[in-house]
Amino acid sequence: MKTFLTALTAIVIGSTTLASPAIAGPSTDALTACLADNTTGRDRKDMARWVFVGMSSHPEIQNLSNVTDANRDELDKLLATMLTRLMTDTCRTEAKAAMEKDGSQAFQNAFGTIGKLAMQELMSNPEVNASFSRFAKYIDQKKMNAVFAGK
Repeated sequence: MKTFLTALTAIVIGSTTLASPAIAGPSTDALTACLADNTTGRDRKDMARWVFVGMSSHPEIQNLSNVTDANRDELDKLLATMLTRLMTDTCRTEAKAAMEKDGSQAFQNAFGTIGKLAMQELMSNPEVNASFSRFAKYIDQKKMNAVFAGK
């Protein structure tokens, strides 16, 4: 049971990181493929919402969000249901093999990849993309040109 809890912790960490996964074995690759093939756009959006809600609990970010405890609970339940479905039904064989061969790192890698897919789902939205581009209007173009034009 302790190994399983370690793996679940890795899932949470892996789902929130955007770092490139470490080199994985064939079992981890199979788990990653199974998760990618069996999570829907809705699943990935729910995962991204869960990450957002988790990040919104940081003291320096709390004032930017109106996330309630009910929102947190709803998303915790959605994530738990999704993980249970994936680990015990849809990708059971792959999850078991990955744990046996590659340990908890397999889950971190696999869910890290799913986390990236979730971010791609959000970033492909034109409104999100426009929001991330808004800062550019405040860049000092003369200073930037001086640096990159070699002046």
